[in-house]
Amino acid sequence: MDRLVKYINQFTEKTGQWVSWLSIVLVVLIGLDVVLRYAFNWSSSANQELEWHLFATLFLLGSAYTLKHDKHVRVDVFYSHFSESNRSWVNLIGTTIFLIPFCLVVIKTSIPFVIDAWKISESSPEPGGLPHRFIIKSTIPAGAILLFIQAISQGLSALSSILDNKTK
Repeated sequence: MDRLVKYINQFTEKTGQWVSWLSIVLVVLIGLDVVLRYAFNWSSSANQELEWHLFATLFLLGSAYTLKHDKHVRVDVFYSHFSESNRSWVNLIGTTIFLIPFCLVVIKTSIPFVIDAWKISESSPEPGGLPHRFIIKSTIPAGAILLFIQAISQGLSALSSILDNKTK
């Protein structure tokens, strides 16, 4: 169990590091867009769509990395005051009841959506928009799969922590 958690965490770490480079690309693109718009009175639908696509990719593919580092949004009214054992229980229950089923629903419902987009080679409806919109739509199930894999790791870690506390 610990080896599986280790491999999943290493995989998530590598994908998160790779995806994090998109934030630099996004900042440069937004900066360029602002300069072009205000200094040269020039704007492009393709630039704006690329910004949205990069942000969506960063968000979707980076969610597993965020979960791994416990930087996700959490209503932390009680959790911060819990013992390590109680936190492990909350993590295990939350992962198995909410996170894993959520990932599975997103995967199941998004795959037909993506397949349809690929079949018609979906592109932007905007004049001057980006072609190949089906590629960005593919990040929806991809992100959910990455999050699902990391959720397995988080659940196993919580279970391991619970079992370790019981043997002490």
